[in-house]
Amino acid sequence: MVQPYLGPPAPSTTDLDLRLVRYFTSVAEHGNFRRAADALHIAQPSLSRQIQRLEDRLGVRLFERDRQGSRLTEAGLTFLPQARDLLLLAHRATATTRAAGRLPAGFTVGYTGDLRATGLVRGVRDAYPATEVRAVHIGVDDVRAALTDSRVDAVLAREPFPTGGLRVTPLYEEPRVLVMATGHRLAGRPSVTLDDFADEILIGYPDPAYDAFWRLDPRPDGRPAPAGPVVSGAQDKLELVADRQALALAPAGGGYVTLRPDLTAVPVEGIAPCRVALATRGQDDREITATAVALATRAWRGSGRPG
Repeated sequence: MVQPYLGPPAPSTTDLDLRLVRYFTSVAEHGNFRRAADALHIAQPSLSRQIQRLEDRLGVRLFERDRQGSRLTEAGLTFLPQARDLLLLAHRATATTRAAGRLPAGFTVGYTGDLRATGLVRGVRDAYPATEVRAVHIGVDDVRAALTDSRVDAVLAREPFPTGGLRVTPLYEEPRVLVMATGHRLAGRPSVTLDDFADEILIGYPDPAYDAFWRLDPRPDGRPAPAGPVVSGAQDKLELVADRQALALAPAGGGYVTLRPDLTAVPVEGIAPCRVALATRGQDDREITATAVALATRAWRGSGRPG
């Protein structure tokens, strides 16, 4: 028997605006209100007000701010995984409903780290003005999952990442640098080689392939790299490096080091560069996806720099 529609549920003080939840996850992932505002294409004061609205609704403080950026409080750390689940469920609900109703879906470009997807988003939007095209920041360990779950349609990311079921188009290469505290013994050198820091601890990462690439593990002679702290957030990594608990390899194009006066980066000679690529679903044969790949290839391949 079909149940009658009884109207919307009574309003609750805990009703959440998903837009505010998305703003919260962006600030948490960037570790900085200014960078999150840039990624969201809104003004920083407006973003701060929206986060305050969310904190007022929840009745807790989600962030602690200081000169180094913004850190999650205990409440914020508790809320973050649940906020991501909320956004994922909302995306899946929208995607399945659109599919059932045969409504045209939009096109979402994901990007990791400090990579910029603005030019690609504008190019796809210009080519398909009737389609909603947007960018969303994702974690470096979420590239394949975000694509296979259809949260995004293409991802601009630095390799390596899991590629099963994906089509990966290489775009350009970046040399790698060694990030360290300004008082480190290697700071100020014009360049270093692996021999200069072979016994130093380097920041590690949860994904095994990503960890091996960015820790140079094993070393060329087969020795394992010294074990070190494992992090997933950029701000946590920089804090450990500034505290001289470890060094970190990073792409030369990563501009976040310049934001901290207590860190410096030295070019590393004799190691392979990192590669930036555009990943899409292997079975995605839509014209709009092919256009995105062609635009990215034309803009970036061979340039060595993002366009």
